Amino acid sequence: MTRPVLRRLRRGLLVVLLIFGTGVAMLWALQRQLIYFPDSSPVPPAAEVIDGARDVTLHTDDGLELGAWFVPPAGPGDTEMAVLIAPGNGGNRAGRARFAEELSRRGLAVLLMDYRGYGGNPGSPSESGLAADADAAVAALEELGYPPRRTVYFGESLGSGVVAALQARRPPAGVVLRSPFTALADVGAHHYPWLPVRALLRDRFPVVEHLATSDVPVVVIYGDRDSVVPTALSERVADQAPSLHERVVIAGADHNDAVMFGSRVAAVVARLARSVA
Repeated sequence: MTRPVLRRLRRGLLVVLLIFGTGVAMLWALQRQLIYFPDSSPVPPAAEVIDGARDVTLHTDDGLELGAWFVPPAGPGDTEMAVLIAPGNGGNRAGRARFAEELSRRGLAVLLMDYRGYGGNPGSPSESGLAADADAAVAALEELGYPPRRTVYFGESLGSGVVAALQARRPPAGVVLRSPFTALADVGAHHYPWLPVRALLRDRFPVVEHLATSDVPVVVIYGDRDSVVPTALSERVADQAPSLHERVVIAGADHNDAVMFGSRVAAVVARLARSVA
């Protein structure tokens, strides 16, 4: 191989390395924008959206005041149990209002939280920030008369990572994980197999790790056509949960289909709440 050819090969390799390095640097800097998709617009007062609901304020340890909605039980059979809803990575609490109503009609109180940066709340989301927000939600429910032993934590998608960690700090009566992943890096590696996601990811949300030593009853719900969190990851969460109470697979359902926010999922949550009440 001649020297000019070698020089061209070296230059080409250098260009490839520079492009790859630039891409990795951008991923490191912008990764949270690829994880969190908040709807930061203010939401209306709770009572304008859900009859009987009221606004509450969550006070985090790092000094933030976050808006949330409390929905009292509206059904004929009050379970004297509450559900803390930790949402996924998009939208805000207004988009989960109908689901909260479904739970309320089944005799459950509901705290519908928004993380920092969502629903008009101050701050920017991160794994540690969402953990502080969840702790503040538990404290608010206690003030409302629902300590963790009378609360079911419901984690939707990214929220499964939030409540998996939360249940280790403040064990509840039960946990429901809807469309959970084993760890966030596993989702990233699935969608971006050509990038070193596991090495670069700052917010990791290790669901299986947090559940490994837990004796809290766990229900896992997932669709078998999930295009966001691969179904195989949700299956592994259920397989490895040491205190699995129930596995619910919704045939034909994708990640954000209406059925995943509807009456069938609410009925599963209510069933767990009554069994652990």
